[in-house]
Amino acid sequence: MTAKLKNDLFLRALKGEDVPRPPVWMMRQAGRYLPEFIALRDKYDFFTRCQTPELASEITVQPIRRYGMDAAILFSDILVVPQAMDIAVEMKPGVGPWLPNPVRTPADVDRVVVPDVNDSLGYVLEAIRQTNEKLDGEVPLIGFAGAPWTIFCYCVQGQGSKSFDKAKAFCFTQPEAAHALLRKITETTIAYLKAKVATGVHAVQLFDSWGGMLSPEDYREFSWQYIQQIVDALKPVAPVIVFAKGCWFALDTMSRSGASALGVDWTVSPQVARQLTSGRITLQGNMDPARLLSPPGTIRQMVHEMIRGFGKNRYIVNLGHGILPEVPIEHAGAFIQAVKDYHEG
Repeated sequence: MTAKLKNDLFLRALKGEDVPRPPVWMMRQAGRYLPEFIALRDKYDFFTRCQTPELASEITVQPIRRYGMDAAILFSDILVVPQAMDIAVEMKPGVGPWLPNPVRTPADVDRVVVPDVNDSLGYVLEAIRQTNEKLDGEVPLIGFAGAPWTIFCYCVQGQGSKSFDKAKAFCFTQPEAAHALLRKITETTIAYLKAKVATGVHAVQLFDSWGGMLSPEDYREFSWQYIQQIVDALKPVAPVIVFAKGCWFALDTMSRSGASALGVDWTVSPQVARQLTSGRITLQGNMDPARLLSPPGTIRQMVHEMIRGFGKNRYIVNLGHGILPEVPIEHAGAFIQAVKDYHEG
């Protein structure tokens, strides 16, 4: 049994309730910009940190101890899902994710398994249990997964890319095999997120980092329909946030999905995001992460302008993508404190 929450501002904003100020957290807050994280990074490789519940839970609570955000997000990685599906994933220094045997043929797709997530991803569930013990009801815990299209991109491309040309080519030349792989990823992701909720996360977020690589038509076919299936499966058990980078064109459709909130990046203004979603859904975002390199006074001013732009209700303050490793810790602190200091008038 998880402890009763002392701070439920984040969950109230997801429900669209009236709040004294919007809640705040930062994508990738558990990680690379924090000196206490770097100390662990220097001792343990990336997937060891993900797969060791003691380390993952410690990394998750580090930013909460330092800054007191309104939500914690479990330290993990979207690529633990393909690993669980018997697709090898390594983290190569200077390269990033590296998949030595990418999925390129229908036979490759046939070999991909839909795992028992309680078994193959049990270490993530244990990390949730240990994190909730450490948080002791201080703030809610967010679990996350990559959207099927984004996972597909890595599985087929074999590494990060500026164009994901091989992933797109697979969709456009072998659509049946592509959809078969996307269905397997979707099935695994639904089971994984449901297991996270059952273990104790309070909300889930889907990251479609590479959704903006697709045209609106292709986005509907190869990404959105699978995200919608995940939202439909999860919304009865937990609030769902969908963050699709570069997909402002889909905001109207996404706002009708049954998700509790939509993340937006910094390429769309608060006013346009509200207009495209007709004010019907909580929005999350959307400061350019590089703006945290600005002086703290500027950060404070921009945060207050951003809150005024979105409005304090149905809004969660965040960045428009993950925090950059080179952001000074005082600047991250200025971002969080600016939200806590905000009051209307």
